[in-house]
Amino acid sequence: MKSATLPSFWATYEILNAEVKRSARKAYRLWMESPFHPSLRFKCINREENVWSVRITRSYRALGILEATR
Repeated sequence: MKSATLPSFWATYEILNAEVKRSARKAYRLWMESPFHPSLRFKCINREENVWSVRITRSYRALGILEATR
């Protein structure tokens, strides 16, 4: 899978505390290796707009649009 971010992601990421940032990096590495790993709870939350959610911590999720790659 390919991954890309918007500037708004980085602006929001910057205000997170160090522990959540560390968890986000860990979740991203795991997602790149195994997107459907059970601990990530990677799932579609809006089929019409193809929006997906991945678990970062018990309180934080990352949202994104999954685009088809060719």
